[in-house]
Amino acid sequence: MKLSIIILNYKSAGLTRQCVKGIYAAKSALDFEVIVVDNASGDGLQPWLTEHYPHVKQISLPNNGKLEALLKFMDDHPQCGLAGPRLVNPDGSLQYSTYKFPSFWLPLFRRTFLGNIPALNPWLKDYQMMAWDHKEARAVDWLLGACLIVRRQAVEEVGLMDEQFFLYVEDTDWCRRFWASKWEVWYVASVELVHFHERLSAQKPLLSAVFSKITWIHISSWFKYFQKWK
Repeated sequence: MKLSIIILNYKSAGLTRQCVKGIYAAKSALDFEVIVVDNASGDGLQPWLTEHYPHVKQISLPNNGKLEALLKFMDDHPQCGLAGPRLVNPDGSLQYSTYKFPSFWLPLFRRTFLGNIPALNPWLKDYQMMAWDHKEARAVDWLLGACLIVRRQAVEEVGLMDEQFFLYVEDTDWCRRFWASKWEVWYVASVELVHFHERLSAQKPLLSAVFSKITWIHISSWFKYFQKWK
């Protein structure tokens, strides 16, 4: 598959129909697929797609209200500048997304076989807050940047993510800046999001990790982070 075209629909069946018709009218030579994600619209789009374009993949999201729940949390916690939901894997298992601020040597242990040394496991588990069941809301050092809601006033004070971090630690740095500016960072366990997580920096044999381009990008960001927060 060369191209996936994803269309989000919420009570806009007419426009989505036009969009789908236009895609197939173009008769592109590309190997492509169309995926329509419907947010509990109830506008008749899904049966129409099934009848006229049965090859279109449909994803139905029956429950809305996640953004409203996050917004209510922000309203109820006026000192919270940044918050994120509970992340789960596609199979429903918990995805660890809350962390303590790191130490300098952490990437070496997480990216190589050293992370499998039993004596280091408690340290790495503590970094990812694995001893906590993640079933209630709480303030945390930093959150994985997969899905975040931020208060505009806080962003105006803190600033946007630091562009010197090409990849990695930009979310760590941002959360640290929120805390430094007296804005809290919270994990909201009552709001759940499925996150398809592919960690590019997954553990590899030592030599493979050392020569990986991703490794050196990570190391570069890491040095910049600790130079900034030394």
